[in-house]
Amino acid sequence: MSRAVIAFGANLGDREQTIAAAARALADADGVELLAVSPLYETPALKTTGVDHDAPGYLNGVLIVETALEPHALLDVLQGIETAQGRVRAERWGDRTLDLDLIDVDGRELADARLELPHPRAWQRAFVLAPWLDLEPDAVLPGRGPVAALRAEASDEVVRR
Repeated sequence: MSRAVIAFGANLGDREQTIAAAARALADADGVELLAVSPLYETPALKTTGVDHDAPGYLNGVLIVETALEPHALLDVLQGIETAQGRVRAERWGDRTLDLDLIDVDGRELADARLELPHPRAWQRAFVLAPWLDLEPDAVLPGRGPVAALRAEASDEVVRR
């Protein structure tokens, strides 16, 4: 079994319902055991051009799972859950009903056309780091260091609900 950290976000539709449904679907997935769900954080929309205060805000958080699945198989499960919740991939970093990002899988390093581990931008994003710290205060992001130190340096806006 491997331990995986998954970040989630939603800024369209009934965000809380979508996140709850996604957590249930992940808990029900074969080869996955849901261990923890972080508190929710409100964050402004982040686009390729920067923060967009005119777009709907996000609810973000982190899930921790144990899984028998290899990272690509877990990614397939996550993308299936996104699709089931109405995710449309029309614009990079566009508004979405659900985003599930695989952040870390047992400290593995991997980079191919479909998946990069650890997630290449997680170390800069308070909306990933803050909820991760809620669940694991001593967490370390492989190749980047303690999550607490990374969170202290991240400048994006997050408000715990």
